This record gives sequence, structure tokens and C-alpha cells, in this order.
Amino acid sequence: MPRGGQTLSTEEEGFCVCETERDGIGWDGSQAVSVSKTDEKPPDSATARKDSVWSCGEGSTEEAEKLDDSKRSTLFIERPQSGTVTVGGDITFVAKVEAKDLLRKPNAKWFKGKWLDLASKAGKHLQLKESFDRITRIHTFEMQIIKAKENYAGNYRCEVTWKDKFDSCTFDLEVIEVPEVQQIDIRAAFKRSGGDGQDDAGELDFSGLLKHREIKEESTEPDFDVWELLKNAQPHEYEKIAFEHGITDLRGLLRRLKRIKREEKKSAAFAKILDPAYQVEKGEKIRFVVDLADPTVDLKWYRNGQEIRPGPKYIFEHKGTLRMLTIKNCTKADDAAYQVSAGEEKCTTELFVKEAPILITRELEDMNELVGERVELECEVSEENAQVKWYKNGVELGVSSKHRFRTEGTKHWLIIPEASKADSGTYSVKTTGGQSTAELKVEMRPLKILQNLTDQVVQAGTQAVLQCELSLPNLPGKWYKNGQLIYPSDHVKIFHKGKVHKLVVDKMALDDDGEYTFVPEGYSMHLGAKLRMIDPPKLHLDSLGKSPEIVVVAGNKLRLDIPVTGEPVPKIVWMKGDKVILETGSRVRAESFPDHTAMVIDVAERDDSGTYKIMVQNEAGEDSAQLKIKVVDVPDPPAAPIVTEVGGDWCSMMWNAPDYDGSSPISGYVIERKKKQSSRWMRLNFDLCKEMTFEPKNMIEGVPYEVRVIAVNAIGMSKPSEPSKAFIPLAPTSEPTLLACDGVTDTSVSLKWRPPERIGAAGLDGYLIEYCLEGMDEWIVSNPELTDKTKYTINGLPTGEKIHVRVKAVNVAGESPPVCLAQAILVKEVVEPPKIRLPRQLKQTYIRRVGDSLNLLIPFQGKPRPKVGWTKDGSPLDQSTISIRNTDSDTVFFIRKAERKHSGNYELTVEVEKIEDKATIVIQIVEKPGAPSSVKIVDVWDTNVELAWTPPKDDGNAAITGYTIQKADKKTMDWYTVVEHYHRTNCFIPDLIVGNEYYFRVFAENMCGLSDEATVTKNCAMILKQGLTLKSPQYDDFDFKEMPKFTHPLIDTVAVSGYNATLNCSVRGNPKPKITWMKNRIIIENNPRYRMFSNQGVCTLEIRKPSPYDGGLYTCKAINALGEDEVECKMEVKGGFQFRELMLQGMPLSIIDLYVGSKNVLPQKE
Repeated sequence: MPRGGQTLSTEEEGFCVCETERDGIGWDGSQAVSVSKTDEKPPDSATARKDSVWSCGEGSTEEAEKLDDSKRSTLFIERPQSGTVTVGGDITFVAKVEAKDLLRKPNAKWFKGKWLDLASKAGKHLQLKESFDRITRIHTFEMQIIKAKENYAGNYRCEVTWKDKFDSCTFDLEVIEVPEVQQIDIRAAFKRSGGDGQDDAGELDFSGLLKHREIKEESTEPDFDVWELLKNAQPHEYEKIAFEHGITDLRGLLRRLKRIKREEKKSAAFAKILDPAYQVEKGEKIRFVVDLADPTVDLKWYRNGQEIRPGPKYIFEHKGTLRMLTIKNCTKADDAAYQVSAGEEKCTTELFVKEAPILITRELEDMNELVGERVELECEVSEENAQVKWYKNGVELGVSSKHRFRTEGTKHWLIIPEASKADSGTYSVKTTGGQSTAELKVEMRPLKILQNLTDQVVQAGTQAVLQCELSLPNLPGKWYKNGQLIYPSDHVKIFHKGKVHKLVVDKMALDDDGEYTFVPEGYSMHLGAKLRMIDPPKLHLDSLGKSPEIVVVAGNKLRLDIPVTGEPVPKIVWMKGDKVILETGSRVRAESFPDHTAMVIDVAERDDSGTYKIMVQNEAGEDSAQLKIKVVDVPDPPAAPIVTEVGGDWCSMMWNAPDYDGSSPISGYVIERKKKQSSRWMRLNFDLCKEMTFEPKNMIEGVPYEVRVIAVNAIGMSKPSEPSKAFIPLAPTSEPTLLACDGVTDTSVSLKWRPPERIGAAGLDGYLIEYCLEGMDEWIVSNPELTDKTKYTINGLPTGEKIHVRVKAVNVAGESPPVCLAQAILVKEVVEPPKIRLPRQLKQTYIRRVGDSLNLLIPFQGKPRPKVGWTKDGSPLDQSTISIRNTDSDTVFFIRKAERKHSGNYELTVEVEKIEDKATIVIQIVEKPGAPSSVKIVDVWDTNVELAWTPPKDDGNAAITGYTIQKADKKTMDWYTVVEHYHRTNCFIPDLIVGNEYYFRVFAENMCGLSDEATVTKNCAMILKQGLTLKSPQYDDFDFKEMPKFTHPLIDTVAVSGYNATLNCSVRGNPKPKITWMKNRIIIENNPRYRMFSNQGVCTLEIRKPSPYDGGLYTCKAINALGEDEVECKMEVKGGFQFRELMLQGMPLSIIDLYVGSKNVLPQKE
């Protein structure tokens, strides 16, 4: 904005100018000119500057919501304030948040404008700081701007968030330039009159210099804008702004402010329209200027819809395309909406006329008054019926019954009909042009006591009266008990009659004891007296119930609280027998309190059982009572248990009851055990054992154990008894298994058996064998010493007798149950015929390779011990290479390294007393075969060779299973396999390369593999190049002709009116058939509503935007020279007109007759 008397041209760039003049000086001390270009939008920061062109309109919704949020959840206790700084200076903005109700640090953000987050701009010129005072619990957030620049000016915002709470505040920063002393150019200041533009022509004119040196008085008026203040203010500040700036119609002004649009619409008639709003002081003049795009357009001015006519007050001017309206000597009647119309287009603005401030011509005066007197505070202002506001101690006074306001012309009064002490304070009156302040002091009247309160002692249940008399009648006051205000009730009544004040307590109780005070209202004096009640003592034993005695568990703390009433507090004595229980005792003591007494036993013992007596006494009487206390305890531990019997995993134990049962019957016992090496005891019974015997089970055999017992009564469990003597659960083994007779002679019996299935931790020391002659009961031990073997022969038995035998396993725990044979054994040797049990693999030819070892085990049976013999092919064996080992039940055939000579038929003979059994074993020793005897090239033709060879002389003692043929080029002699596992002795080898010479070799193969060597052809085979002729085969041409046939038919379709529909089918035929489409058997042709396609045999008919009369029977027909074929379908179109609508649209009756009866409904035309 131009300052200091500068001039601004308005004709060259199409500006719209509004000048507000008051002796040529604007609100900021300069000529106030508002300028805005037609094609530019003022920046956001410009709206916050005092000397900028303010913009009117509704605030943004987001800002309004944030303002509302700040009302709902205010976090700031100190908000950052707007400030001004010179270019290059520093400035700091401070915001404070109290953390009393916040669990974590709030989050603070600083913004410039609407969205620019300043956290990303922190650096040399901007610093953001945070601090926390632990004493005051206040978070401080600072934004410091260092070496400010002009572009730093603008609107800023601070936001604080914590969880769902939000607070925001805005503030402005104005950056001003450092004032500079103007350098006066003397030569430029001199002007010459006349001279036609020549520098040295005419006379010198010093007026320019004088104008520059003219001293102008700076305006002391504040620079403000009512529109801008209302736009940026919060709703609760509107009333304050209206009073300070003399706004009488606040609601109307707010409605006008709301109608102002935020953005200007481009106009064809106006190059520049009026600004949204203007402001002028009362008595000044204002000029409205618009710039017309067409100066020939008729222009009219309106005020509140009424056309303005030229006159002394309204002056119309024009200059080029500029049209101006000047309003002189503005009054409140000129505060209105103005409109200018150019042809059909209009633009509007709002004008606010600001009245001169109201001054206080007569100040308020300080006053000193007495309570109850009338007080009038008077002032005088510069205008009649002006609006003023009264304040007390800075708080505005509203309508109240304690005071009232009065106005007569320029005089204003604040009247207090009956002054009270609370009316003292600082009173002030405010107008739009100033304020006046005065002090009001209200003193109390002197007061004398005619009758004071007296102390009283009252029996319980009687009435107590406190009374006093003061010198002033009808003086209210308040009663207090022990400093607490007393309110009237049925129990306490308050009376006041004239000068007498009385307090009556009905049915005196202990709670009524205390110090009573009466305080006259408005005076610092007070009257006091003590009220005391007396009552005979009484012990209240209802809390102990009807039990004849009090039971306490030993070791627990016992506290007997007995309520005691009586006033004054009675003396209390506790006794057990003739012994007094003192309050100074340690474990057993008595305690006395104002309302009850107590006997405390910290740790109850058995000796505390007995009868206790309590006595209470005061000046009003005495009372006594007796109590019986029984101390119960857990029982003593039983004696160590005794283990009477031990098994493999169990034992039997017993014990005696404890000597002391704890004054409560024994309810059972808990048995525990542990391993001797362990310290962890394990409980064995979940239910209490009622008996004094127990049988622990599931113990580990061979591990030492200990057991103990715990007695249980209603109080709890005793300490564990001493552990029993350690014992080890052991058990004999189970009986031996699988006892059988292994052999019988004339004087002996051989037995065999298997070890017991369960041996146990005691182990197995040996076996005991016993026998008994049949018919006798005496068992005879056969082995005096235990045997650890599972075989035994009983010798020295009588021949021909029958005996029973049994075997026992023996360990530390004793003998196991015996195992016996079911039948008696006859002591007489029995001949068993020989039997060879030949293994399965030896029942067929047994094949092994040369060099392998042979180890054959062949079992047999027979008694007495059989004779064994071996032969090979009827001849005895060569003992130098073959080893034979014989036992009672088997024979072993062993060859360390087999050779081909070991092949043959081996015969095994087993003989018992001239009874024989024979078996034959065929052994075949094999190895790789030799090479074929000879290989010959039988024939060579084209690229083929025929070979022939003779089998090898040595087949490796195994059949030849095949041959492998290889070839080699004579040049490289690299061998490649041609055929593998070939069974014949001649072979045909094809696909040889023309011009090459080949050698061939053959390997023989048997079950051991390929022969180590191969036989090679003596001569090579030469593949010669020969002429070849190609005979092309003769083929008959295939006849592809086919009559048309549809491979995919048409499908019935339902179409929607107004939307394209398609019908598809596919046809096959050769020559290519001609496709014809028909509707209702009428050929479709030259109709733009139908499009027909045919591609690769797929035929398509597209119906564009069908209507109901497009429905019907559609046929696709294919025709070629061999025949024809056709397919058809029905199409239904839904949606359309009713009959009456078709008639109104002029539809032919023939068409209506075709489709009116159908289900289709045609769509209506738009």
C-alpha cells in the first residue's frame, strides 16, 4: 500500500480504487488507498496485515471447526500473541500447556498459513524448542524467528493434540522495514515554471522541496478494521467488539458479513468490480470506483435497492472507463448495502459507518458508606443515551436484584439500594472512548454483646439450650459447632427474635458434645460456649454373638473389640483370674479407646485358654462382663512309624496316635515317603487315613525308602513324625520259562529252559533244579550249588523210573515259583531216526562266482548222535580245499576261495543205527565268458553292413545271455556301442556314413557280465557313394466340396429396448455359401438398422437399438451349388409404449395391431 503522500495512477492497468479521506491522512498515518488487480488474487498472508486490503466473506469450514474444537477441549493456558518485528530482528512466540491431567507429553505443531508445517523448515532462521517444568508441570513450546525477512509476515497457527483432545490458536506476524532518512535531491526538487520541457527554461519553483519537508502529525488513532475484526473473531467476542467500536445493529452487520462472497466472479461488463466491503468514519466522505469494460453501458447506483440520484450528498464522476460515486458527510443512515448495475450485470458492496467514540466528561468519585445505606455512583458522558458498561473488580455487572442502572440524558448512575460488606470494591464505567474508575468502601455498624453464651453440662437424652443477646436487632448470624456450620434440623433448632439468638438441641447425644460458636453476619467477633454430655458406662457384647466361648487358633492373633459407651470416657480394666492385664504388656495387653476397649493376644498359646473379666467405671456408674477363651492348636507329631513287611513294590507300616491332639479330635493321618538319597517327600494318600496302618505301593524295587506320618485335626496338620528306618523293596523273580527235556539216557535226563520274564532289582543269582520220583512227595535237590546256565543234566537216575522235575530261580529275595514239566520223564534212552533239514536256498542250484567263499550250515536231527558223510559226484571230498565240521545237530560245509572245479553235485548222508537220510546239493561256480571265436563282414550295401560271428569257446560255466556290438571309424578308432544284449550271432548295422571305413568288434555276455576281451573284424567295411532315385508316390486329389450345414444354431433371445442386440450362428460349406438373413420370412436388405457380418463361418446379425416391432422370427439361410440349410430363432424386445401413446405419436395402425397384444412394452420417447 502506498505511504507518505505517494500518488497512484488508476488509468493504465484497470484498477478499482476506493479512497477514504480524512484531511488526506489514512488510518495508519498515510493516504489510504486500496488496490487490487483484476487478474490477481491477494495472498493469504495479506489478510492478516493491518495496512492491507481486507477481504470479506465467510471463514473456512476447517477453521470454524477448529475454533469449535478449541472451545470444547482447551489445552492452552497461555497462547502465542501476534507481534511485530523489524527486518533483520528476532522474535519468539510462546505457548504453554498444563500437564496436570495429561499422562504423556502433548504433541505441538507450528504452521504458517493453512498447511505449511514449520517443523520441516527449522534451521538457521527458525528454531522450535520444547521444555517441561516438573514443579509447575507445565509444557512450554517456543518458536523463535531469527533475522526476520519481509516474506516471513503472515498468519501463523499453533496446534496441540493429546489423544482425543485438540486445541488450536492463530496469531499474526508483521515484518516492517527499518525507517530510513530520505536523501533530498536539491536539484530534482527545483522545478521551473514554463519552458516547454527545457531543463534551463522558466523560473525555479521551490514548492516541491517545501512539500517534502512538510512535517505531518502522525495519527494516534488505532489502526483497525471492523469487518476484519468480526471476520477473525470468535463468536463469544462479537459483543465486546460491537461495544468497543460503537456497533448498534450487531446482528444485521453479521448477516451482511455472511452475504459477502469469498471469491469474485468474472464479469463481462466490469473490468474491475467493487470490493466486498468498505469502512468509513462518521462525518467523512467515501468514494466508490468501478472500471467498465464497455464505457457506453448505462450505469446506475443503488442504496439498499433504491436508485441514487445526484445531489449535494451524492456526486457522480467518470474518467475514461472509471465510474465513481462520492458520498459526503457520511452518517449512520449511509451504513447500507450499495449496488452498481451495468446493463444486466451487477456488483454489490457493504459500507460500515463508524461513529465517533463516546467520551466520559465527568469521572466517578470514591465513596465510603455504611452497611445498609443507599449508594449511587454517577458519571457523565459526551452524548445522550449513549451505551455504557459498568464493572466491579473487572467483571461486567448484569441485571441483578442487588443493584440497578439509571440513565438521564448524558448522566448515568449505578444504584445499590442496601449496601453490604460484599459490595466493597473497585467500580468502573466504560464507553467506546474511555473509562472511569472509583473505589467503594462499605463499613460495618458498631456492635455490643448484651448476653454472652455460657458453658453447659447436660444429661444424655435431655434438651440443651444456648442463648445470646446483641445490641442490634434483626442482625442475622450463623452457628458453628467445632468450626462446622450448623444447619437447622429436627434435632437442632435455631431461633432468632429481635436481639436474641437461640440454639436448641433436642435429646442430647454424645455427638452433640463440642464447642459452639455464634458469628454475627458481617462482623469479625464471635461468641462461644462448650456443651458437654454425661452418661453411665455400658459394655456392648452383641458383636460377640451367642457363643459361650471364643475359640482361637494357636499362633494366630486374637483381638477382642468391645464397644463401650459412657460420658465421660470410663476407666477400663481387663483381668484373667486375679491377674490384671496391663496396657504395657508385650504379647498379651489391653487397649483403651474413647468408644471401645480391646484385648490383644499377638501370638496365642495353649496357656491363654481360660475366663477373662472386663470392668468399666466412670462418675455416672459402672459395668462388667466375663468372656471365655479357648486356644486350639495342631496336634503333636506321631512317633516314627514301623515297617512290618516289605514286598517288591510295597510295604506294610503302622504307628501310634500323638500324645496331644491340639484340643481338637484327630480327623486322620497323611502318609509320605521319599527315597533315602532324596530330600523330597511325596504324599501317598489324598483322603485322610482313618486307621493307624497303611500299605504304600508303587515303589521302585531295589531303591531304599523312608516313610513318615502327619496327624491332622480341624485346625491343621501336625509336624511330620520322624522317618522310619530305611527299607528296600525287593521281590523274587518270576518262574523260569520254556522248560523242556533236552535228552534222556539210561541214567540221566538233560533239561533246558529260558530265564524268567521278570528278574527285578535283586537280580538273578542262579537256578535250583529239583526232581521227584513218581509216586513220592519228596523233592530232591539235584545241584547243591546254584547254576547260572539254562541247561542242566541230572545224573545217577535209576533206569526205567519215571521222574518229575522242576526249576526255580533264586535271588536275595528268595526262590521264585517253580516251573514244572507237565508229564513225568521215563529214564530210558530213545532212538530218533535221522532227518536232514535242508535250507531253502540249497534246494536249487547254488551259484557263486569264482573267488567267493562258501559257508553252508545244514541242520539235522537224530539220536543217538548221527554219523555224517559227504561225497562229490560219488567220490570223497578233497580235504585240502574243502573243510567239513560236524556237531550233534548240524554240519558245516566251507570253501575259503571257490574255483570252477568246485562245481558239481554234493551228497550229504546222516546215519543213526543203520538208518540213513540223504540230501543232494548242486553247486555251480561261474565267471565271465571268453570272446567270440571269429567275427566276419558278410555284406556291405549302401550305408548298411551285415556281420556274423561264432559263440565263444569258454562260456564261463554259464549260459551266454547276449552280445554287444561296437563300431569304430578307421580314422579315429574311437569305439561306439551300436547294439547291446543282442541274442543272435548275426547282425544288421544301418545308417553308416558314406565315404568312411569301419571296423567292428563283438563282446560275449553271461550272468557275470561282458567278456574282458572282444573279437575284432580283420577287414574294414568301406561305405561307397552310389546314385539314388526318388520315386514320388501317386495320390488322388481329395474332394472338399460340401453342402452348407449349420454347426451352431440361432438361440432364442430376449432384448431390451434401446440397447443393441446380436444374433449369432456358425455354418460350414464348400464352396463358401451365400448368407441371407430374414425377419418373419422377409429378406432383410438395405436397412441401416441391421448390420450383417460373416467371418470364418461365423454369421452375426446386429440390430441397433431395437424396439418392440423388431421382435419376431429371424432366419439365417446359407446357399451354395450343392444345396442349402437354414436356422431360425425368436427374439422378444421388452420395454416400450402403451397403445394410447403409440396413437398420440402417429404410429401406423398396422404396426400397432402387430405388437399391441404382445408382452413387450415400448420405451417412451424423450
